[in-house]
Amino acid sequence: MPTLIVLLIGSLIIGAVLGQAPWRRYRRRQVQAQPFPASWRAIIKQRMPYFRALPADLQLQLKKHIQVFIAEKKFIGCDGVTVTDDMRVTIAAQACLLLLNRPDYYYPKLEQILIYPSAFIVHGATPDAAGVVSEQRRVLSGESWGQGKVVLSWQDALQGAAKPDDGRNVVIHEFAHQLDQEKGQATGAPLLSRASDYQQWSAVMQQAFNQLQQQTASGVSGLLDGYGATNPAEFFAVISEVFFEQPGQLQAQYPALYQQLSQFYRLNPLSWR
Repeated sequence: MPTLIVLLIGSLIIGAVLGQAPWRRYRRRQVQAQPFPASWRAIIKQRMPYFRALPADLQLQLKKHIQVFIAEKKFIGCDGVTVTDDMRVTIAAQACLLLLNRPDYYYPKLEQILIYPSAFIVHGATPDAAGVVSEQRRVLSGESWGQGKVVLSWQDALQGAAKPDDGRNVVIHEFAHQLDQEKGQATGAPLLSRASDYQQWSAVMQQAFNQLQQQTASGVSGLLDGYGATNPAEFFAVISEVFFEQPGQLQAQYPALYQQLSQFYRLNPLSWR
């Protein structure tokens, strides 16, 4: 009898899990079928000049992605912040740029977006090269957690949206981390379409990463922010910012890198300008 009960419970769990996907797709279609609110459209036009550069089909995609994203993710104000539609739409519009041409994909592990008014302080224990652990305070504009959370500074999210061609965008940066963290720990190698793609991805990324590390160590500044030399995960987030905001310069200086990112994001931002 206990064995039968275990099998029955197992069957119910499997059935529930398998049944979630069709129901989720149905709910998303219902959300996307709703008219895009005029007030949200006004927010995008005011806050995100990048939107006007998109082709009409991608503008429509982005609006539908925003609708689902806002319906499914919880926005939480921190340090006195009261969350508004302005915040939801501005952040969602930037986060969903990374989802264009990805049908029915909405950062499956992400549950919450925590919003601070400006840069916030994070306390943590950090080991040095000798293994000595010390308590450190870091001032951040954004952070991506593997436990289903993204933390953002509203001030920096606004600035990133307002300046679409400076290669700096905290929302793109942190949500690139979310893509990287989908498989577990962020390593700079997100889930690719095919297993055979990783060899070329690794070769191109390693070469560009090594180059940035050498430039940073020598005090040479260039297109890519030296913060990307910290580790491969930060490198992927940094080059994602540049891919969306300075595609022409990235393609000219790092053509192989641009090609890899274009294949991964299924986009060619060069054609938008």
